[in-house]
Amino acid sequence: MALSLPLGDSLERPVIERWARVKSGPLRPPRRLGLLGGTTNWGDCVTGLRYLVNARRLVRGPAIDEYEREFARQIGVRNAISFAAGRVGLFGTLRALGVGTGDEVLLQVPTHIVVSNAIRYVGARPVYVDCRLDTYNMDLEQLRSKITPRSKAIVLQHTFGIPSDLDEAMTIADQHGLELIEDCVHSLGSTFESRVVGSFGRAAFFSTEETKTISSTMGGVVATNDDALAESLRRFQAECAWPSSSLVARYVLKLILYQILTQPNLHRYTRTMYEVLGKRNPLPGPTTAEERRGVRPRVYEQRFSNAQAALALRQLRRLDQNVRHRRMITDLYAQRLAELDLELPVRSPNADPAFVRYPVWVDDRDAVVRHVAPHAVLGRWFTSVLEEAQTPRDGLYEPGSCPSAEAASRHLVNLPTHLRVRPDDVEAIVSVLAEASTRSPVRPAPGNESARARSR
Repeated sequence: MALSLPLGDSLERPVIERWARVKSGPLRPPRRLGLLGGTTNWGDCVTGLRYLVNARRLVRGPAIDEYEREFARQIGVRNAISFAAGRVGLFGTLRALGVGTGDEVLLQVPTHIVVSNAIRYVGARPVYVDCRLDTYNMDLEQLRSKITPRSKAIVLQHTFGIPSDLDEAMTIADQHGLELIEDCVHSLGSTFESRVVGSFGRAAFFSTEETKTISSTMGGVVATNDDALAESLRRFQAECAWPSSSLVARYVLKLILYQILTQPNLHRYTRTMYEVLGKRNPLPGPTTAEERRGVRPRVYEQRFSNAQAALALRQLRRLDQNVRHRRMITDLYAQRLAELDLELPVRSPNADPAFVRYPVWVDDRDAVVRHVAPHAVLGRWFTSVLEEAQTPRDGLYEPGSCPSAEAASRHLVNLPTHLRVRPDDVEAIVSVLAEASTRSPVRPAPGNESARARSR
């Protein structure tokens, strides 16, 4: 294992001096990066404040239609239909495609409990397919073996923004008469064979929840070139309830507060304060207690608000800059981390990811997270094969059935890629990752070697 990295002179000196100060005395790094924030700017906050002082425009207004048109243009499809969350869009898509009781929907793990929930809420059964450990995307070879006469659709996740093999997935879907739905909640801006993901399947759903590439605190969009499906989705959208003005105000306020609280020079203090508040935090969370148990919440089918659409639209118009930055940062991570004995995601030559986070496999995740904490909050997507589930069994997952995904859920950390990450932040994070790796004992997960071998 390499113990140091060859750093360029322009970046090496400030990083070395900073970390020398940390090691020699009580001083801590002046910047601490969070995973949240970094997608919004102060102009977005001003826009949000304008909506907060004019409550009549919070819920309904023209920004929704404008946002949907721009989203469709960015993806390269004819139709985009917005919802309160990506999960609601998936639920509506499954329903519009006639998926229901007795049907099976194939999806990968690791994923989020809300994806499994949407399948179960229409009456269908989720059938879990293991992931590959080189991309963390669906193992398409195993997918073939899990198709039955009851299979109706495939939900194909582009994990972390890494495009799945869409050519192979579409071939499998066509051969078996299955609907292909792209899960693009991580992958806004990613491309496969120079074409934007989300434009390949019968439909695709996206998320603009606070941890995603752009943020409206909560929100989702379904994109499709199928005009008949789009019309069905618009009828479903019209049936969905409008959110209350107080809920929308809290979403907008949360976006503004995150812009302030996640500033790198403040984050080491505000993160602690946020965690101390815990459940007493009055801001709305992305996943309800019912959803974590696999139970459908009383309020589920909701529309997207005008104020959130206006905020998302501003960021959507900056998407090219956002994606260029994320690609630059992940290229730096890949170059520097290549010197370490760490497992990095494999990049297909015909795909260009826009990483919402950059995943790295480590032996002792808890130790690495603690060691890097003075400089950055590392993400732990995924801590479960069904993220945020009270237990995977609540999503009808059978423990032991997908060993690669279970191993990934014990070993992955995610590095920030958002617009606040600077090249010197990359160097500092990589430096402490190198140090943490030398201190962490090698503790392979049970069955991990065989799982990794099958995924290569």
